Amino acid sequence: MYFVTYLENNVEKVGLLLDNKTKVLDLARALGKNHLNNMLELITHCNKEMIDKIKGLTQDKMLYEKAVDVKDIKLYSPIPQPRRNVICLGLNYKDHAEELKNSLGKQVQTLKAPVYFGKMACDIIGDGDAIDNHPNITEAIDYEVELAVIIGKEGKNISLEEAEDYIFGYSILNDLSARDLQTKHTQWIKGKSLDTFTAMGPCIVHKSELPFPIELNLTCRVNDEVRQSSNTRNLIFDIPYIISDLSKGMTLKPGDIIATGTPAGVGMGFSPPKYLKSGDVITCSIEKIGELINKLK
Repeated sequence: MYFVTYLENNVEKVGLLLDNKTKVLDLARALGKNHLNNMLELITHCNKEMIDKIKGLTQDKMLYEKAVDVKDIKLYSPIPQPRRNVICLGLNYKDHAEELKNSLGKQVQTLKAPVYFGKMACDIIGDGDAIDNHPNITEAIDYEVELAVIIGKEGKNISLEEAEDYIFGYSILNDLSARDLQTKHTQWIKGKSLDTFTAMGPCIVHKSELPFPIELNLTCRVNDEVRQSSNTRNLIFDIPYIISDLSKGMTLKPGDIIATGTPAGVGMGFSPPKYLKSGDVITCSIEKIGELINKLK
């Protein structure tokens, strides 16, 4: 099941992708739930009974006639306005940690615990949306393809074995960064949180579509050049560990977004750096999820 947020006739709706992702079904209408106004409400109220009903919708060929073509609607980020900051992991691929050691000219020690930071993203852009180049504010905009984990239910002190139970699904996230601001301020929140610097989409894939543990190829291309290419099996701290560790003394909420880290190949890692330029098209891809494409103004 592939869930999207979309705009039709100036109304925001939650949709289910059908027919090889070429059509979108209005979920609220199909389920008879008028209160289903956005993706956060779906995630919050989505129990096993609802998931079974939604699975049934994918088998009902009659409903395909009520679905609209994807080309006739505007896709938003699946969660345009999250309830809380995006939770991010830094240096969670060994090769990325190594390239930063080389580019920064200093030792990056082997991590004994995850590096967490917050990314303020009150408005997350979606597939096809433009990235603001923020002239006169930054000259070093970078890209980072990441697997995003979407939490499905509230939980605290979650065990490793229970971690998957607390997942709703997965998406693609581009963790854009102003490297000059990130360096200037030492703390990362400013350089990571400029407007339009969080892109996510094009959909959320329900966890039932993917075998656990998650092993997915992910890539990032800038124009026609492949910059990043890896697999989520290379995460230093895997998804069960992340969820369990984060939840120790800290309650995770439905709709929380966890960006699990990025592999080597970021612009900062090249010599000289390959930062984004106006007009560049950034394509973040993760197998079985899709492509997230954005252009820098």
